[in-house]
Amino acid sequence: MRYTVVIPSRYASTRLPGKPLLDIMGKPMVVRVAEQALKGGAERVIVATDDTRIRDAVLASGVAAEVCMTSPDHNSGTERIAEVVNAVKLGDQEIVINVQGDEPLIPPENIAQVADLLECSQAPMATLCARVTGEDVFDPNCVKVVINYQGDALYFSRAPIPYERNSFRAGDMSALRGHARHIGIYAYRVGFIRKYMTLPPCEIEALESLEQLRVLYHGYRIAVTYAETDPLLGVDTAEDLERVRKIFSEREKKKK
Repeated sequence: MRYTVVIPSRYASTRLPGKPLLDIMGKPMVVRVAEQALKGGAERVIVATDDTRIRDAVLASGVAAEVCMTSPDHNSGTERIAEVVNAVKLGDQEIVINVQGDEPLIPPENIAQVADLLECSQAPMATLCARVTGEDVFDPNCVKVVINYQGDALYFSRAPIPYERNSFRAGDMSALRGHARHIGIYAYRVGFIRKYMTLPPCEIEALESLEQLRVLYHGYRIAVTYAETDPLLGVDTAEDLERVRKIFSEREKKKK
């Protein structure tokens, strides 16, 4: 199966300015993400950015990824990808995987998995999730997803959904059982990316600051399944960054 990975990467970040260029064991974060994407079997890996510092860092790294300069005015990663697919002239039936630029631990097998999920689904878009328990359920940086019996997303939220009334009332976090953490990876057919750009933004998308809610609001399906491998965590905060650095450091020690 052929597919292209696009990594939207912008320099500005409210919590971690310059996040794509933050060092992880001697390499910028965006380069670490690109390396993982290349291991997943993508035909092409393209970093989509509006900042020359990110472009220069990727090109200087020697990683076998392309760079596509994009407008600074995009409001979401999907909008940035829409510019890329037009710039590189991808056909409507081609599959594109959106790998978030702050997921340096994304397992390569998950990239292939989400591409296969889309290929086997009638949904125009697909994504992955993982189990989540404990205090992470209440972390707004940890996006939760509720899935129906067909394997489609019902809703995504930064709130603790579903609301497990009895466990929450008792304050018993060990009893939580129904929560799934959304993993920041999407697969789409190029034609649907172009369709997405015609859909007007909606209020819930703005309230939650979650671009995928625009898809659900306008009545389109998003296929979801549990990831073969839990990617552990993305980088949203300085604390996340230190945890990721520690994981990479431990992996390097094991190689020696």
